[in-house]
Amino acid sequence: MRRYRNPNKDIWQGRVSNKFLYLHEKVRCVPLNEISEPSKKSITLLGYACDEGVKRNEGRIGAVKSPEIVKSSLGKFPNHLASTVVLQDAGAITCEDGNMEETQAKLSTAIYTLLEKKQFPIILGGGHDMAYGHYHGIKNFLDSEKSKQTIGIINFDAHFDLRQNTNGNNSGTPFYQIASESKKQDVPFNYLCLGIRKDANDRILFQTAKELNVTYILSDTFQMQFLDEINTWIDAFIKNVDKVYVTIDLDGFSSAYAPGVSAPSPMGFTPQIVLECLKTIISSGKLISLDIAEMNPKFDIDDQTAKLAASLVHYIMHTIY
Repeated sequence: MRRYRNPNKDIWQGRVSNKFLYLHEKVRCVPLNEISEPSKKSITLLGYACDEGVKRNEGRIGAVKSPEIVKSSLGKFPNHLASTVVLQDAGAITCEDGNMEETQAKLSTAIYTLLEKKQFPIILGGGHDMAYGHYHGIKNFLDSEKSKQTIGIINFDAHFDLRQNTNGNNSGTPFYQIASESKKQDVPFNYLCLGIRKDANDRILFQTAKELNVTYILSDTFQMQFLDEINTWIDAFIKNVDKVYVTIDLDGFSSAYAPGVSAPSPMGFTPQIVLECLKTIISSGKLISLDIAEMNPKFDIDDQTAKLAASLVHYIMHTIY
């Protein structure tokens, strides 16, 4: 299958218990075209092995290698999922020729397929350009049901990723692209950013966010001591949408926690505040799909960022089901 790589069973290794105590013992490797509607609750991991958008955005390339590394780290984690929950690895969407747009379209089709098969998708990237394909996969699925359900995007990130795409698409343009298309289609653009840094976004980006009615919480407020206020903002945002798509950009975390990213900074947020917010989002019952972006193993230290990404996935899986 073009722009696709089958799951690699060899990356799922760890301590052997023969009692499904670890996730590498729990996971099933199933090619994307063999995914079927489960009789049980099911989570499917899918990689987005592409950092062409990061390259175009003049960032540090290397995120293309991250999906399998995050999965490998996750496999060593303990399994607390019920026997009634299925965990699958469906391989990765790939970009070998620099055609990011076709890769995004392939991801969109994959997301549609997973949702149609009643999976909960967790996508591991790869550059944040995957958000464009991911969103459209969700939208196409909801449109196919003729339900006219609205989508709310919640982005944990230091950056708005609202750069105009006049000179082409990249990892900094996905939400501007979505906003522009939403306007043309006369559908609402519901976008909440958590952890935005003033030192990571120029004034044009702040102006764009204002013009697009983007809701955001700055990094100096996105801290544990303001959790109640933050949850009030999240609850208000979720109340106005039917489904929620969450995207977590690892470069939003402080480099103390995530050194292996495309655009690191010591001024980012902590894992604790993200976990608390995820708990609020998941408890709403509206979360439909999620991705984790910008893990760059080329610059990781002692697999710290890979372990952070794996810990987030571990938490999400065990909180959803």
